[in-house]
Amino acid sequence: MKSKMRTLLLMPFFALLFFTSCQEEKVDITPPAESEALVANSELTSFISATSAKDGSADNIIDKASCLSVELPVTVIVNGLEIIVDSTEDYKVIEAIFNEFEDDDDKLEIVFPITIVLADHTEIVLNNRTDLENLIEECKGENEPDDDIECIDFQYPISFSVYDTEFQVIDVITVENDRQLHRFVKRVANAEVLASLNFPVTMIYADGSTTVVNNNEQLESTINEAKDDCDEDDDNDYGDDDFTKERLDEYLKICPWVVHEFKRDNQDNTPEYKEYALNFKEDGVVVMRARGGDILTGTWNTRVTDRGALLKLEFDTLADFTLEWIVYDIEYGKIKLYEVGGNRIIMKKNCDVVIDHTKERVENYLQECLWRIARLNVDGADNEKDYIGTPLKFFENNIVKIRVNGELVEGTYEVLVRNTGLGLSIDLEGRPNLKLEWLITFLEPGLIKLESINNRENKMVLKRHCPEGDEDINYIDDVLISSLWEVATYIGYDNVNKTDEFLGYKIDFLENGYIKVTDPNTGIIDGSWLAYRNDGLFLGMHFGIEAPFDDLNHRWAIKSIKPDRIELKDYNANGGIERILVLEQVQ
Repeated sequence: MKSKMRTLLLMPFFALLFFTSCQEEKVDITPPAESEALVANSELTSFISATSAKDGSADNIIDKASCLSVELPVTVIVNGLEIIVDSTEDYKVIEAIFNEFEDDDDKLEIVFPITIVLADHTEIVLNNRTDLENLIEECKGENEPDDDIECIDFQYPISFSVYDTEFQVIDVITVENDRQLHRFVKRVANAEVLASLNFPVTMIYADGSTTVVNNNEQLESTINEAKDDCDEDDDNDYGDDDFTKERLDEYLKICPWVVHEFKRDNQDNTPEYKEYALNFKEDGVVVMRARGGDILTGTWNTRVTDRGALLKLEFDTLADFTLEWIVYDIEYGKIKLYEVGGNRIIMKKNCDVVIDHTKERVENYLQECLWRIARLNVDGADNEKDYIGTPLKFFENNIVKIRVNGELVEGTYEVLVRNTGLGLSIDLEGRPNLKLEWLITFLEPGLIKLESINNRENKMVLKRHCPEGDEDINYIDDVLISSLWEVATYIGYDNVNKTDEFLGYKIDFLENGYIKVTDPNTGIIDGSWLAYRNDGLFLGMHFGIEAPFDDLNHRWAIKSIKPDRIELKDYNANGGIERILVLEQVQ
């Protein structure tokens, strides 16, 4: 058995024993230091309290109060129609009824009793409208911002060390949600408990991005800088119909926007326009990058009317986009546009998208890291399985290499400049399904989508693989190469146990991405492997066509990993488990 192992990497990866799609950090228990304890009346304690307060603005279309929210389900009568509201999506149903006619008197009645939740997460049952109005009067003045912080949140779970008066740790409290955090911090603020937060802690911004903080000072600074960076929509109406022209303009210009849904005249044109990218510029010019790489230039302007905020787009050669659109809804990082007659656009903010790619920019980008072939469809065949565990590496001087069974196969590549946009050609011996002229249809950090110039049905997706600096990937690599492995359990499709087919085989993961399987009967089976991250941690393995290992050619999700045992699973499109593979260290 091999003995190589970097034991210092074991602790950061214990979180993978119960791995979910979110990367978990190792949490250090705060040492008993008075300087790290939360102070009852400090700004940091107030920030934590405000960040964990219950936001009541989402349901203002029902209660017209940002200081409280109505617990779902609730029954309301909207312009005479009874609606059972059991999800936040139903708020949009109410607004659609309100917007159906411009000259009617919109009216909403709540069917009591209801349960309301206050900012401190207290729940109160109300039996009539008068009780609700009395609580609303206790809120801040109409349309004044409330005290909660919605632009940044904690990623749970987090934990606190609780001290005695001698600053000795007497307990560790785990907090799973805002309600628990708000109530615990209230005890700190009331000097009922002495505690400190255990770091590191991950904070989530309104746009979904995250940052890791490592001490009280960083946490206070992070919350303070983020607390006013988004629209909290604290006025007492619903949604962002009240966006001023200035705010809407700035929001549009902040980053490029990528089309995710498109409907015109009741016809779904999403397949045609999906991933078109728009960049709204200062001078009323909008630059659009089409999926084929073409750059189109048009104009844009906004105005605010009784119908709400309007966005007018005009393109000489793109009639489907040319319309004055109503800004129907604005969420964090998302804008929804519509106009009567079955017209709708949903766009998502993507600050990483570059509208005007250049040949040099694409070349530099390709050379940054390794690239996995995540999808490859050529002439109607799914070819991506042939490339499991075989990443590409692009070098200067137009050299490209692919790692197959531990050996590097060298070829050439070229970034192409065509009238239809930028493209990519790859020439690798023995890889004819790569030897096409590909058109780059979408490019952002971590992802490149391509279509064949001569046949748009041929598609390829490349995903960037940068293992350096990723502790989890480094740990997986170390565990795999440290030992010989055997198949302890293999439950195949239809829950058939096929473990006995692998008896006697020994699997050797080598550092160069080569899998050497010792066959007790006929010799050696060659294969390739790659551990990588893709909304979770995965182990890709490819053993060619040699039975029984050809059944294991797959990108396996890593469910748990220890130095002597690895549990892998294959999930179907609905999240159900289709196959289970367990590898154990050869004793």
